[in-house]
Amino acid sequence: MSTNSTVDRAFGTALYADSGTALDTGASLLAADPAADAELARRGEEFVAAAWSRGWQPADVVRVVRRELDDGHARVLTALIRSQASYDRPRGPRWTAQLDELTAADTAPRPDRFTHATTVLELYRLLLRLPSIEPLEDPAPAARHHTKSDSRMLTRIRALLAKAEATGFPEEAEALSAKAQELMARHSVDEALLAAGAPAPDAPGACRIGVEAPYEQAKAVLLDAVATANHCKAVWNEPFGFSTVVGFAPDLEAVELLYTSLLVQAQSAMTKAEAAQRAGGRRRTKTFRQSFLAAYAHRVGTRLAAAADTQVTDDLLPVLATREVAVTDRLDRMFPETTTTRLRGVSDEAGWTEGSEAADRAQVTGRRPLP
Repeated sequence: MSTNSTVDRAFGTALYADSGTALDTGASLLAADPAADAELARRGEEFVAAAWSRGWQPADVVRVVRRELDDGHARVLTALIRSQASYDRPRGPRWTAQLDELTAADTAPRPDRFTHATTVLELYRLLLRLPSIEPLEDPAPAARHHTKSDSRMLTRIRALLAKAEATGFPEEAEALSAKAQELMARHSVDEALLAAGAPAPDAPGACRIGVEAPYEQAKAVLLDAVATANHCKAVWNEPFGFSTVVGFAPDLEAVELLYTSLLVQAQSAMTKAEAAQRAGGRRRTKTFRQSFLAAYAHRVGTRLAAAADTQVTDDLLPVLATREVAVTDRLDRMFPETTTTRLRGVSDEAGWTEGSEAADRAQVTGRRPLP
């Protein structure tokens, strides 16, 4: 029997059926034919390439696999993505960065052949059923490349946010976050002015940022607030656990950095507040956390919006308005239909109060007016 026939029989048995019996039969066929391994891997690369053609990117697929399956499936997927990349076309710096973040080597021992075949078939089932989503094409070629000055700026911002996350003193975290946001605002305006004076206009891009359970609604609200304050727009895809953020390149980087940092700060503050509540005899941990994060997101959004109104001088308004129109146009083309969602499960008064106070401590205001 040819290796192609073995793989075809296993796929015909297992990939299009949901039963455990079908999966076991397909895995048994593959386990009994070691010569089919190369063909099985080649078919996996085809499934990966098909996911790319349907709008998915490496980080998106890894995120879904980790959520729906387990680490063993993610290791197989990582190997397939890295292998397929050698045959793929160039797809831009964000794509390359996602590939670079994949684990370079799989050090976990490989399981027995039947277990491995089962893992592969479960993974292929998921890849086969991924729907089409909005593609994130790279911005127009006229987009400006990063300079050494850009790299130094981003390094400073990352360092400030890392310190804000690590400190145990709220006032220090506030000052560090404020300075990071100040640098982000300066970087954004500098980029806008450079793009306005360039022979060909820059174009907005898009990225996806994971919004993971639990309490994903509150996290999506927080990400939306950070995006809005940094001249971007966000659309949440709840079933797949991510938000798509549309904006210009430096603003997208600012959103990713600040959102990640605020999540870390919120988690730290929530853990301390929850411990104090439990010491007082409370046991409603889930409702407390949900309300805490909802209040945190709401309060941070309010403060970011207020800060954004004070950072732009009148002479910059036409430039930023033009960029806002471009971002909105890109968003409308990607998502012609969107819906709004009410925040659910906010019922704990103590959690709301503690979350609001934590957001005040993590404020990112205090930026000097731009000269």
